[in-house]
Formats: sequence, C-alpha cells, structure tokens
Amino acid sequence: MNNIRLEIYTPNGVLFNGEVTSVTLPGTEGPFTVLNNHAPIISSLTKGGLKYVINDDVFKIDVSSGFAEVKNNIVTVFLETIIK
Repeated sequence: MNNIRLEIYTPNGVLFNGEVTSVTLPGTEGPFTVLNNHAPIISSLTKGGLKYVINDDVFKIDVSSGFAEVKNNIVTVFLETIIK
C-alpha cells in the first residue's frame, strides 16, 4: 500500500493519527507535499493550510506555526496553534 502515517499534535493533545495518501504542509520555505517514500526532512511551518488526503477525501487545517518531521513514511507534525 502507498499510504503514509500522519500524526498531528497540539498543546491540547493528539489532533489526528492515521493513514493518509498524502499530506501538504506550509513550510517556511514554501509549501511541500509528502508522499510514500519521501526523503527524511525536518521543517518549520508557517501560517497556512495543512492538507491531507485519505482515499479521495481532502481535509484541511489552518495553522499558524509549528514543526514537521518526515521519516520512514511517518509524518509527525507539532502545531503551536490551529486557526479556527
């Protein structure tokens, strides 16, 4: 299967933990998309939209800042705040 695991954490706890097809993150150097077998990376995040896809369903979270790590088909995101 070509899915990756996405884990999203906030100061209030786990926001999401599950399998996704892709995730697009608002990196400080520009948005980037993570797919299966992406190279390891650590990136700071800036204000923008975090988007993840499960099958054909698209979910979006507006964030203000945070960090993301991609390693071994696991994307771990630490968000400081979520914009509602």
